[in-house]
Amino acid sequence: MKKVDAELFIIGAGPAGLTAAYEFTKHNPSVIVAEKDPQYVGGISRTVNYNGYLFDIGGHRFFSKSQEVVDLWKEILPQDFITRPRLSRIYYKGKFYSYPLKAFEALKNLGLIESALCVMSYAWARAFPIREPKTFHEWVRNQFGERLFRIFFKTYTEKVWGMSCDEISADWAAQRIKGLSLTSAVKNAIANSFGVKARDKNGEVIKTLIDSFQYPRKGPGMMWEAAAEKVKARGGRILMGQEFVRMSWDADAGIWTVTVRDVKTGEERQFTARHVISTAPVRELMDSIRPSPISRLHARELKYRDFLTVALIVKDTKDFPDNWIYIHDPNVKVGRVQNFRSWSPELVPEEGMNCLGLEYFCFEGDGLWSMKDEELIELAKKEIEQVGLARAQDVVDAAVVRQPKAYPVYDDDYKKHMEMIRRDLEMHYPTLHLIGRNGMHKYNNQDHAMMTAMLTVRNILAGEKLYDVWNVNEDAQYHEELTEGEVAALKSEREVPRKVKAA
Repeated sequence: MKKVDAELFIIGAGPAGLTAAYEFTKHNPSVIVAEKDPQYVGGISRTVNYNGYLFDIGGHRFFSKSQEVVDLWKEILPQDFITRPRLSRIYYKGKFYSYPLKAFEALKNLGLIESALCVMSYAWARAFPIREPKTFHEWVRNQFGERLFRIFFKTYTEKVWGMSCDEISADWAAQRIKGLSLTSAVKNAIANSFGVKARDKNGEVIKTLIDSFQYPRKGPGMMWEAAAEKVKARGGRILMGQEFVRMSWDADAGIWTVTVRDVKTGEERQFTARHVISTAPVRELMDSIRPSPISRLHARELKYRDFLTVALIVKDTKDFPDNWIYIHDPNVKVGRVQNFRSWSPELVPEEGMNCLGLEYFCFEGDGLWSMKDEELIELAKKEIEQVGLARAQDVVDAAVVRQPKAYPVYDDDYKKHMEMIRRDLEMHYPTLHLIGRNGMHKYNNQDHAMMTAMLTVRNILAGEKLYDVWNVNEDAQYHEELTEGEVAALKSEREVPRKVKAA
């Protein structure tokens, strides 16, 4: 048998890639992980260190319905989890609304006249609904009325996805807001006002309303730094600052040759492996394979949404308890504000100071993305004062972090493209495995990504496909045997907006 550099080569040291390496090295140390970032592991779940201030890229609560995933978190980081209170609010027209809503607070903030107009708008929409709503706007208007649509749905949705609510399909709204009506929303809001928690049909507190969560005391990067150290301690190799360039498949020998490039020197290196796990964006991966897959043209059609974080170091003169605040105000570009001291006090090293992360959703190369850091910092200082969370004069330092390909976009054709890609790879490249959010072009959470890695490693070690990793559902659970009807009913992905289909 031909000698190789590693049994398993992994592209990317994010949650999926490092979970795969961690699980594989329990049985075999012959693993190489290549990570483009020269400093940080963890991918989008990394923790950035700026002059001793630690901040999360996006905010990552550690909560999962999969006991396997929870057990693995505790196995990797047994002593460093803390329990944090969960609190988030909505900012609209100078007022803050608890999320989930509290009825009396909402009535007070909106005022009697606006509240009455919202009720009238709802009554009108129910009496005169739009027949066969095609857009997100039309569907929400039918369910809640035009005024509530504009207050609590329109602005934030358009900021996150970069599309008008008149372009987003009604199908997404029906799936994302399934079972919710103004009546049920009011009931829940009244219950929240009295401290009663909404429960599902099994009597469990609804996941989105859970009021505490686990969090590594120094941020999520702490988890993945620990995982990386344990992989190396078992004999695995993690190559930092090594950008994946291309890979070639020798079908006769059953061996991959993977080329990486040092991001500082430009020097290229080659490694051979029997299996490759990729967490790289599918669009980039498919253009890098030799011989070229016939489905590479499908991969080029896949799209992504990007975002950037402006972290402001501020004098903590206006403390607030939220983990994050959703900004529904159309007069500012910021979409969400992270309050890192509320995630963990250990993220902020100095008393009397705080770190606020302003998140701007954008497309790579657009106006926001291309702004100079200095311009983005000035914009963030202006907007943090505009929403009343801090004064611009209290900002003493700042940093900008850009995150490309943060969210895979589900347009009308993405499923067709991914099906062609999956079929092509399974037929012609049987030892190439796709896992994780970008690796599978799935809008996965951290725990979902980890589960796809765990199952893939079991398949590799067994030498056969025991599990279909594409069947990991939204709660990071795995369904091995389902009836056809159950498969149809199973939501295997978190839903994201789809454009309206042309008539």
